[in-house]
Parts: sequence; C-alpha cells; structure tokens
Amino acid sequence: MSTEDRLPHPPGDDDRVVDLGDDFVVLPEQSTDDTDRGWGEATGDNDDRLLAERPPHWD
Repeated sequence: MSTEDRLPHPPGDDDRVVDLGDDFVVLPEQSTDDTDRGWGEATGDNDDRLLAERPPHWD
C-alpha cells in the first residue's frame, strides 16, 4: 500500500455543507426600476382615485 492510499482525501465541493435557508438573498424581489420612484412618479396609493373613476359599465 502506498502512502497516498493511506491518506484521507481532502474535502471537496461534494463534502461541504451549504445553507439554503430563506434568509439568503441573491437578488431583491423588485428593482427600483419597477417602482414609482424608478419611473420618476410620486409614491403613494391611488386605489381610491381609480375606484372613484371606475367606468359605469364595470358595475
């Protein structure tokens, strides 16, 4: 038996532990380009305005 056969192999990628928890974030859920601020618009909720301007044929 050679010396190499008696030595344990060094740990490789298959031996390491990888944490796949929910706290790991690679990319954000939404970029700033997808927001009102990214489009140069005022931030705020306009649901009330949209409901008030709802066309009559939607009822």
